[in-house]
Amino acid sequence: MKNNRNILRKVLILLFVLVSNGYALQKSVPWTGWIALVLFLLVNILPGFCDKRIGLLRVRFLIHGSECLRIFLSSAVLSALVHFVLIFTIPGGIRALLFSALYCYVCHFILFWNGIISVYLTSFALGVRHRVIGALCGPVPILHLIALSSILKIVAKEIEEEKEKEYMNYSRAKSRICATRYPLLMVHGVFFRDFKHFNYWGRVPAELKRNGAVIYYGNHQSALSISDSAEELSARIREIVERTGCEKVNVIAHSKGGLDTRFAMHNLGADKYVASLTTINTPHRGCKFAEHLLSKIDEGVKSSVAATYNAAAKRMGDTSPDFMAAVTDLTAAACEEIFSEMPAPEGVYCQSFGSVLRGARGGRFPLNFSYHFVKEHDGENDGLVSVDSFSFGESCTILEPKGKRGISHGDMIDLNRESIEGFDVREFYVQLVSFLREKGL
Repeated sequence: MKNNRNILRKVLILLFVLVSNGYALQKSVPWTGWIALVLFLLVNILPGFCDKRIGLLRVRFLIHGSECLRIFLSSAVLSALVHFVLIFTIPGGIRALLFSALYCYVCHFILFWNGIISVYLTSFALGVRHRVIGALCGPVPILHLIALSSILKIVAKEIEEEKEKEYMNYSRAKSRICATRYPLLMVHGVFFRDFKHFNYWGRVPAELKRNGAVIYYGNHQSALSISDSAEELSARIREIVERTGCEKVNVIAHSKGGLDTRFAMHNLGADKYVASLTTINTPHRGCKFAEHLLSKIDEGVKSSVAATYNAAAKRMGDTSPDFMAAVTDLTAAACEEIFSEMPAPEGVYCQSFGSVLRGARGGRFPLNFSYHFVKEHDGENDGLVSVDSFSFGESCTILEPKGKRGISHGDMIDLNRESIEGFDVREFYVQLVSFLREKGL
């Protein structure tokens, strides 16, 4: 398949050279102008849209953009050589040569912007830095080719990863390995909400749905005490069960969401409607660094920060946010008081997962700042929560990929939509849910 795509690219390059120099051909061959127009349209539409195994439109456009840029680079060089030859052979003299060069420039201009816009809009791996560098180097000769080559190198790696995943999903589509008996309820952590156009869980829900999962979200407020969040979650679980008749849900909860769900099951009767609870990087034994931080910060500063957050949260949709209650309940002392006599409920399958960040440089802001502070008070951690705090339920799995980076608190929910060597966050959740399906949940 790869060889076929390379042959296709070479054919398209030659076609585009023909198109971009079509003015010269029109001088001697009738109807060449119309033929050139058709070829031009094909070259700008065809790349990236000929592999039926790739279902995601984003990935198709990413491949399309990359192929357009590769064709642009190769064709531009060949076109320059063609025009050098035309200096001595084109009929009509210098005027005809300049017009042909303008014709060629416009064709390549359209192809380039077709490619670069497609790549800029669909690539996750490119990041802000490379987009800015590309934009700044664009008008500068030589530098723009270096920048473009760098962009293509990054995007090529992303495309290979995405294609591998698309082919995998295509091959197992009929198996519906994430079609669990009970639907999934995905519960977010503190200081976030479930938004329609910016999913807390990144690319994960779409991947699960493609493999047969039915998904609901907690839709609770971003910052409340554990007991208040638990009340909202308990009501949400009952709403889903009553509205759909699904009987129970499989809860996958990240960070504080795991504590909120545990409280809802133990104290508010939600356990009757929960088939399983999987906690992801949840601080079941709280955070010692949070206690230290709260003890050192002046009360006036705490009140000011809380008021600012609560006001912003209300504008984002929260009805009664409580910053200080949420933070206080995450301390080690609070979790000890709340959960010391709160085991996993009978009849509910419970498991936990956590991850390890290898160093501050591996985390994105603000976890790169918090890592050393958390390590000083809690030990090895994911940038926020210690490894010792993750364990809950029948099993606890700590994810430690090879390399120096590790996996952060945010990486576990695909917060930055990036690829991590040795850890495929989307496939992690697919296999997690597939395991629940195999257990009949």
